[in-house]
Amino acid sequence: MTADTAPDTQSQTHWFLIGMRGLFSLPAIILMLSFVGFAAFTAEANIPVDQVMFMTGMVWALPAKVILVGSMLSGAHVAAAFIAVTLSSVRMMPMVAALIPEIRDRRTPTWLLLIISHFVAITAWVFAMEKVGDVPRSGRVAFFAGFGITLTVTNIILVGLVYGAVSHFPPIVSGCLFFLTPVYFLTSIWISARHRVIYWALGIGLALGYLFAVIAPEYDILLAGIIGGTVAWWAEKRLRQKEAGQ
Repeated sequence: MTADTAPDTQSQTHWFLIGMRGLFSLPAIILMLSFVGFAAFTAEANIPVDQVMFMTGMVWALPAKVILVGSMLSGAHVAAAFIAVTLSSVRMMPMVAALIPEIRDRRTPTWLLLIISHFVAITAWVFAMEKVGDVPRSGRVAFFAGFGITLTVTNIILVGLVYGAVSHFPPIVSGCLFFLTPVYFLTSIWISARHRVIYWALGIGLALGYLFAVIAPEYDILLAGIIGGTVAWWAEKRLRQKEAGQ
């Protein structure tokens, strides 16, 4: 090992460990509580604990796992379940596209970015986008890897440990634990938003979500997201054009 590589190795290890400490942050704690609710959900569905632990690590995003379990319970064909989970996870693509330019540097290999992109979910994305600005660019990939990998492995272990106990939880308790995650997601995205179009999209989407839950409950989230985001983008674009004309 040369003198030039030694400090860099120490720096990567240092930032990986700093990222691991994010496990004790509020976002990570809320997500872990949500996974306790997920463990109760799967225990009630009589899904074996080894399968629950496997899907926790492989699927990772909590809403996608709920869709997968729902597909299993409804008796859907494996191809239909695969498509449903895939479509649910497509929403991670913009998150990856936004995060990678913030954490990579010229020396970051593509294969490493592909690996750590597996750990991009809303909690990890919000946490990273809020924190990486305080991390030197050379240590950002290690920082995110430390947080994402630690959070994933911890939740795999957590669902295995609590699986037997949570089956005795009252349904209201499991539901409340499970509901913590979407509440946190919404508030975190609102707080971390950098552009007014995001506030508009959230506001319009929430209003339309209630409307479509009544008139088209099978497609309420999809329609609210597409229409709300499109209207917010169009309105913000028109406003920018008007401001530029003045």
